[in-house]
Amino acid sequence: MSAAPTLSVIVVCRNPGPRLASALDSVWEQRHVTPEVIVIDGASTDGTVAWLEARRARLGAFVSEPDGGVYEAMNKGVARATGEWVYFLGSDDRLAGDMVLSEVGNWMRKTEAGVVVGEAAFDDGRIYKLRSQVNTIARNFVHHQGAFYRRTLFEENGGFDASLAVQADYDFNVRLWKGRVRFKPIPLRVAACGIGGVSDGGDWRVYREEITVRHRYFSVARSLPWDALAVLRWGRKQFVRGARRQRR
Repeated sequence: MSAAPTLSVIVVCRNPGPRLASALDSVWEQRHVTPEVIVIDGASTDGTVAWLEARRARLGAFVSEPDGGVYEAMNKGVARATGEWVYFLGSDDRLAGDMVLSEVGNWMRKTEAGVVVGEAAFDDGRIYKLRSQVNTIARNFVHHQGAFYRRTLFEENGGFDASLAVQADYDFNVRLWKGRVRFKPIPLRVAACGIGGVSDGGDWRVYREEITVRHRYFSVARSLPWDALAVLRWGRKQFVRGARRQRR
């Protein structure tokens, strides 16, 4: 049997608070595999830097400096990664069990796919996974907490577009799909995710950038119906949030 492929786990953060410890512990507790752990910190002021410095020996790379946002930080992480595959773990998320990376490694070893995608489950019960029939124009079709990318994809296709604040992963995934990179779904719960992030909060910027990405890769005629649905989704989110505030 061939050796398991090497993996770099990249965590980006800025003032992440105590949940960062849970995220990193979920990586360090993995059995039968020792991933390279890379932390890119955006000049935190909440004690995170000192906490990470005390654990530097457990990190493959650690950088703390101002940056232009999460995707610029993710690109920095990829540039420092040495694994055959890379995975981005949110600082308020955690791996779903201590055998996750070992089991993912088994799938990596026997696939020709460029991206392997398992399930990402939110604390409020929502579950995201790669569908068997993908509609790339509708919205982002890969949740990044479930996705493992071959590192060479970033060398061959460029990194995340840091001019996008919340939808650069959608842009990157469509770019790969258009380049005929294969995405493989796997029946494995990869991550447990916290709620309340920027992309989860109903901010209009999320939907505006989704529309921007869609128009980069698809014609106006094809995009407009999906743009209208994006606006309706945003409106529904605002209605639900308003109703919740009134009940409090």
